[in-house]
Amino acid sequence: MRAVIQRVKYASVEVDNKTVSEICNGIAVLLGVSKKDTEDDVKYTAEKIVNLRIFEDKEGKMNLSLKEIGGEILIVSQFTLYGDTRKGRRPSFIEAANYEDGKKLFNKFVSFVKEIYSGKVVTGIYGANMLVKIHNDGPVTIIIDTASR
Repeated sequence: MRAVIQRVKYASVEVDNKTVSEICNGIAVLLGVSKKDTEDDVKYTAEKIVNLRIFEDKEGKMNLSLKEIGGEILIVSQFTLYGDTRKGRRPSFIEAANYEDGKKLFNKFVSFVKEIYSGKVVTGIYGANMLVKIHNDGPVTIIIDTASR
């Protein structure tokens, strides 16, 4: 499982020119699911994201988590995080989960985040062509890859 986490002042998702989700002050998560991912990867990634200390305290140090600031979360599926560009010029997505398995684990991820975090949690639409607007704050961008743990 790969996640790109961005601290944001604002983020939204549009599908067919309609806003389907939006947040203020929190994190945008772009989530890729591989064909090797398990429910253990789901729980590890969700817990890591919700507890990441990437928000500034009174001294300006990144010392606070999403839970501590009461931030919001936007989660967007992005299978292209598994694009392999080592050969040729067109990415290969052979390591990405197929549609059904990816959707199942994506939904489990969202459900688990909602289980461990009581703040606002919204998503894009799995498999849709989305316009994602992210106003990165900092900028702060963190990458989590369960294959690296």
